[in-house]
Amino acid sequence: MLTFELFMPENTIALLPDHVANQIAAGEVVQRPASVVKELLENAIDAGATQIRLLLKDAGKSLIQVIDNGKGMNPFDARMCFERHATSKISKTEDLFELHTKGFRGEALASIAAIAQVELKTRQTSDILAQHLTIDGGKFIEQTECQAPVGSSFTVKNLFFNVPARRNFLKSDTVEQKHIIDEVERVAIPHTAIHFTVISNGNEILNLPPGNLMQRLKSLLGSYIQKELVPISENTSFVKVDGYVCLPNAATRSKREQFFFVNNRFVRNPFLNHAIYEAYKELISFQSHPKYFIFLELDPKDIDINIHPTKTEVKFTDDKTVYMLLVSSIKRALGKANAGPTLDFENEMSMDLPLSPGPNAFQTPSVQVNAAYNPFHSASTPNHPLQKVNRQHWENMFEGFKQEVDVLPSPEQKALETLRQEAIDFKVFQLNFKYLVTSYNGQVLIIDQQRAHERIVYEHFLASKTETPIATQQMLFPEQLELSANDFQLVKSLLAEFKQLGFDIELFGKNSIVLNGTPSDIEETQVKQLLEGILENFKLNTIDSKIEKRDNLCRAIARNASIKQGKALDTEEMKLLLNHFFACENPLYTANGKVIMMELEINEIEKFFKR
Repeated sequence: MLTFELFMPENTIALLPDHVANQIAAGEVVQRPASVVKELLENAIDAGATQIRLLLKDAGKSLIQVIDNGKGMNPFDARMCFERHATSKISKTEDLFELHTKGFRGEALASIAAIAQVELKTRQTSDILAQHLTIDGGKFIEQTECQAPVGSSFTVKNLFFNVPARRNFLKSDTVEQKHIIDEVERVAIPHTAIHFTVISNGNEILNLPPGNLMQRLKSLLGSYIQKELVPISENTSFVKVDGYVCLPNAATRSKREQFFFVNNRFVRNPFLNHAIYEAYKELISFQSHPKYFIFLELDPKDIDINIHPTKTEVKFTDDKTVYMLLVSSIKRALGKANAGPTLDFENEMSMDLPLSPGPNAFQTPSVQVNAAYNPFHSASTPNHPLQKVNRQHWENMFEGFKQEVDVLPSPEQKALETLRQEAIDFKVFQLNFKYLVTSYNGQVLIIDQQRAHERIVYEHFLASKTETPIATQQMLFPEQLELSANDFQLVKSLLAEFKQLGFDIELFGKNSIVLNGTPSDIEETQVKQLLEGILENFKLNTIDSKIEKRDNLCRAIARNASIKQGKALDTEEMKLLLNHFFACENPLYTANGKVIMMELEINEIEKFFKR
């Protein structure tokens, strides 16, 4: 008897193991230590805490600990909170549209536990002993009883210890700590009744006692912020708008200090951000950005926050109403502060149009059309003039590429080599207070004065590392500056570099510094704006690319200490600027790669007028 075995093909689809699924979820929820801080702080707020302490070591890479005095958890809940999709916030689909809490997915703790070593100590008021849980890389180790106060203490150690590839993508401690402070600000600003404390490597960097919104902003950003803000307040049946916006003259060149909160949750929404800029239209200059701290309160049914794992994006059922109300309320607030035109809210949403055409009736314009015209018939013939022009353009299309193949020096480079070898008495004039125009060896050179001076200052400060250090000019009256927590930490980490470049900076209390001296090459005027601009450019350069710290600082100083477009220069100043500029090592481009100079052939100019 013959028998046949039935061979079944191997299955290709299988359920992922829990630890793999948790690591995938962790990739969505936890990108860096700041993501862990955000989730733990929000859990503490949902637990009803009035005091929250955040302890950090190595910018959260080695240790993140959040201690709160919330309601705590019983033994069962303490174990269940680390399971995927285990949550106390929702129980049915309808609850997604009635959310009043921060977290609700039930993914955060499971994701964190999958990529770190986690300890939890928690106790409720009704319990005598607290629960102590230990989880290592998603693997449950033990659950025991211990002594602990009411509340919870989450300890996260060695983040990404079992995912080294993810750990390698983390930035420096300075950058990671900046992201952590950003997350603390986004949580602390809307919850002014909670006392927040942040301690990093044993040093207290934030201490935010309970108070009102303005007190919280002053604690975070400095007391100067109060002079720059005006309150806004509008209340409708659909949405309530509260908060602060800045005066137009307080707008900055960076997009920092811009916060939107929907039902006390920090969100990002380009549509709402556009409404802010629409309200400031014609009140602030190009490339200026207003500061704002705006709170929107809506019925949870009218918003959807379940569109991104980090819950920082939001959708509204009626975007247009929110947009128009936001624009109107900001314009009204600025009008009250005499910072912008006032609005007549009775006519704001209407257009004054005549009800009837009047004595002069409207006439429909007539249009004459050549029905026999066919654009494809005549132009398709080979000898048609249009076809000849097209062939000519195609033949000349690659002329520019032929020139690029040659490795011969460009006309600009030839002119530069000659200018460096000879002492030139430049004949120069200023064009539109922006450009310096001179001629040499049959060429017209047009130089951007701001970029040229920026290149000079950059190379001057950069050379101080190997040549003579920058001399310091002591200020007659030292100036005390209040900084945000992020900027203070950045200055603290750059003190040695600032000193080498001629800045005499002294730390002075919490988030304050004293500027005793500046580089002798820089004017003393507006030192506060100068230092703020340097810090802002330093942070922007850090985000855009990986630049060595000293090089980055030199770029930031050059950007802010150089003369600006619109400044009138006399003849001697222009000549001196050109001589220093042509002596630069690379005068063709700024440190950030922007073109400084262009050249025109005088022969080409003469050909143009011979037409």
